[in-house]
Amino acid sequence: MRQIDFGELTQNSAGRRVPTRVNGVPSRPFSGVGAPAPEGSHHGPPIRSCSDYPADGDKRVASLREALERCGLEDGMTVSTHHHFRDGDRVAVPLFDAIAEMGLKDIRWFPSASFPCHEPIVKHLESGVVHHIEGSMNGALGDYCSSGRMRGLGVLRSHGGRFQSVQDGEVHIDVAVLAAPTADAFGNANGLTGPAAFGQMGFALADSLWADRVVVVTDNLVPFPCVPWQIQGNHVDFVVEMDCIGDPERIVSGTTQITRSPDRLLIAELTARFIRDAGILKDGFSFQAGAGGTALAFAVYLKGMMQAAGVKARFIRGGSTKYLVEMLEEGLTDYILDGQTFDMAGVRSMRENANHVPTSPLTSYNFHGKGNFASMIDAVVLGATEVDVEFNGNVVSHSDGRVLHGIGGWQNCLAAKCTILAVPSFRDRIPVIRDRVTTLVGPGELIDVIVTERAIAINPRRPDLLDAVKGSDLPIKPIEDLQAEVEAICGGKPTEPELSDDPVAVVKWVDGTILDTAWRV
Repeated sequence: MRQIDFGELTQNSAGRRVPTRVNGVPSRPFSGVGAPAPEGSHHGPPIRSCSDYPADGDKRVASLREALERCGLEDGMTVSTHHHFRDGDRVAVPLFDAIAEMGLKDIRWFPSASFPCHEPIVKHLESGVVHHIEGSMNGALGDYCSSGRMRGLGVLRSHGGRFQSVQDGEVHIDVAVLAAPTADAFGNANGLTGPAAFGQMGFALADSLWADRVVVVTDNLVPFPCVPWQIQGNHVDFVVEMDCIGDPERIVSGTTQITRSPDRLLIAELTARFIRDAGILKDGFSFQAGAGGTALAFAVYLKGMMQAAGVKARFIRGGSTKYLVEMLEEGLTDYILDGQTFDMAGVRSMRENANHVPTSPLTSYNFHGKGNFASMIDAVVLGATEVDVEFNGNVVSHSDGRVLHGIGGWQNCLAAKCTILAVPSFRDRIPVIRDRVTTLVGPGELIDVIVTERAIAINPRRPDLLDAVKGSDLPIKPIEDLQAEVEAICGGKPTEPELSDDPVAVVKWVDGTILDTAWRV
């Protein structure tokens, strides 16, 4: 029976009801962007002795189950995985099948993200093997959570927030299981080579550094040393060989294909024009775009404008795609600083080009570090499921309240000098611009521009941007006027979702505080 200890519900500074406890652990409500300041020291993993490991460096064991047994996995522990394969992952499901065979219960799964390929794990949620998930829940897992059947609260974090939670000791990983396209028997590993190469392993870095035990799983074992190594064998306890750890072709999913929609192509063009006309497009600038269809089209339009103006970027932040790789290879940018590889062109480029640099959330997104790349970017272009008249953004739930998406690096990117949400004005005749977003994921004070196919709305908090495009031929409108126009087309304001007072998940802000709650549908 579902009995979740969420304490009481309190209102945070964003006006959202949030629990005072999350799965029995006291939580802090969001108290504003940049507050409170962190305290304390980084978490440290247990000290190990090299005398406890094979002198010849061979850490191989026969199976995932043997590795888990030798790690001492017990009921109620936390197991982490990473998502570089996206919908092509073939490690997480056999991992939890092995845990079920061991007769274990109440495991907390801590993935950097999950995908539809992980639907078989629903049976392990039903049977009690998995207690709850702290990570994005796409598709069937999101529906399961939204229905209120998961026995614990889901916890949704950004990529940077996940690293923050691990390094700060908020999440203690007992066993990290890392899928590696190439590894040696000592545990050195990378994602650049091998039949299942996916690029780099940045999302697994925190797991390797702070977990109590680390298991590397590979289908391409090479003689020591595996070079270059992105995961160091000194942090690895066991190595397991499998026939196939993943299908890299399924990294390229429906969300990483350039749009063919005329409306979305117009959104992409308007976004690129805004960056040009606002004066952001100039020699040495930097930008980041997501891997959705509209963002990919934006990169193509921006490339043409850069060529026409004779402008070169100093760096582009990725998720890399073939479109960014073309810009690097054609001399339109000095560097790609890559957080995740989204297609095979990106994998090849990272392997062959020293200026295609792998990064991790520790350097790019962690807000409890000594600075990060996110605030150094001139413009970032992102998507959203909803926005509201206060420029707040939502990326995890739909207008019906179902939790169907993860945060990824979205929250972290809001620190850019100009944050742009490129969104259609409506989906399925439901307006995207609402009075109040269903789930608050990004505070409006950090979102500068909303670009739709009908008009562009600039946050009144940014009079400098309003002045910069004054006199241009861009279709600039107040967001309230844009909302009214779209509602007239769609037949009025959208119906509010029917949600209970039963929390099913929480949305964490980049500092670990609770920004909002997702409710049972």
